[in-house]
Amino acid sequence: MSTDLDDQPTYGGWRKTRGFGWAGMGEAATVVCAVTILVGFVVASTSIEAFFTVYAPIAVVIIGASVIRWQGETLGMKIKRRIRFWWGTKSRFILFNVNGVMRRTGGTALPSLLAPTKIVPVHDGRGGLFGLVWDQRTGFMTATFKCDSLSTWLVDARQANVWVANWHSWLADLGIIPLVRWVAVTVETAPEPGSALAEHVKWRKDPRAPQDCQELLDELVRCLPEASADVETRVSITFDPSRSFNRLKGLDEQAAEINRILVGMESALGECGVAVLGRATPAELAGVLRNAYDPVNRGHVKRVLAGAADRAEQLLQWNNAGPLQAEESWEAYRHDSGVSATWAWQEAPRQQVLSNVLIPLMGPSSWPKRITLLYRPLSAEQAAQALEREVQLATMREGVRVKTGRDETARDRADRERADAAAREEALGAGVVNLSIYATVTVTDEADLEAAKADMESRGNRAKVRLRPMFGSQAAGFVVTLPAGVHPAHAAGRGRR
Repeated sequence: MSTDLDDQPTYGGWRKTRGFGWAGMGEAATVVCAVTILVGFVVASTSIEAFFTVYAPIAVVIIGASVIRWQGETLGMKIKRRIRFWWGTKSRFILFNVNGVMRRTGGTALPSLLAPTKIVPVHDGRGGLFGLVWDQRTGFMTATFKCDSLSTWLVDARQANVWVANWHSWLADLGIIPLVRWVAVTVETAPEPGSALAEHVKWRKDPRAPQDCQELLDELVRCLPEASADVETRVSITFDPSRSFNRLKGLDEQAAEINRILVGMESALGECGVAVLGRATPAELAGVLRNAYDPVNRGHVKRVLAGAADRAEQLLQWNNAGPLQAEESWEAYRHDSGVSATWAWQEAPRQQVLSNVLIPLMGPSSWPKRITLLYRPLSAEQAAQALEREVQLATMREGVRVKTGRDETARDRADRERADAAAREEALGAGVVNLSIYATVTVTDEADLEAAKADMESRGNRAKVRLRPMFGSQAAGFVVTLPAGVHPAHAAGRGRR
């Protein structure tokens, strides 16, 4: 295997969708500013005094809120988020108490965007059972694969390149499956005491095994470090049964169609550098939810899942796996025995990177954390239209720059080149997906929250990824990293909570 870094393939070219706007603004903000200026001309032609005393201050506020940017957002967006959070606080939408919900509805419920979800158990046709998270409001269904990722450090570089190419093909194929809305890849890590491994081996050691084998296991447990990391990898696929070419009547037909699609996707996923361990059962999905909201009892949940399946299904149920109480603040989300903070991907690496660029972000830390990559595929027709529009807008911005006599910046030139390159690659058969990243870290002692935040932001910097805290949307960001089929872009269009 070659050790020369120059021989290793690099990856890059991520590009944020841009509209046609002035001074880096979006299309909507540009229209608002243009209308404000035109109305100003009309007012000034009617009354100069009214223009300077009444309209000018209002126009300055509107244009300033659209143009001034702070931490990657316009001032208007920040004000809008503050107003929404203030209204949510006043209306007590930020609080959740299961006892209050039980008194109102007569049963248990889940908070935030999980409220309309429930589990649908489905037989996979091979003697197994898996769970579909059904969003009763949208009709979407989400299935989750349990995976074990293989290390690229233990294989030849050419094999790692094959895995990356197969992953690209797997994502590209999503565009030709009409039922697939988006895919969430989540890597969850949590510190685990060494006693957990000893207990795990103890209960699985067969007393009838040869004595030398038992002694070897005991010696290995003694030699391992006192602390280790619990790492789980999940691939959650969200389906929209209403997009099927066949009219699917009822949950049974919808679940059967999804099960049929999952068979092929599961087989192809095994060629992308991950070992598919199976589909998550209803109890395992509820266990993920319970661990997220109550991290102190993670060990108890693992013991329940390791026991009898019937007992696990009885003790771990989706509707009862949520928090007993939760409260959202501007910068954090408090729930049962934990306090969490969530970040969103603000900017991709600008330079070319290696395939292991995200390892610092996804590696184990001193606190439980979840990193979720959301892929929203575009169909071939949508991809061609979107990329062609981006190329046209880049050309229009270049034309405006030339007419106004401005010098081309390095960012403008790189953006235009990336738009052209993406369009060429799509024309040659490449798939197009919208990618976003969300990261959540949880502490059991609120005094550790600042240290956990600093660690997460440092990891993002080492992974060449700029993360932005989800101020005022911590509860929604927390849910995005769970296998519940929630996508922020889609949830934002649902209207009021």
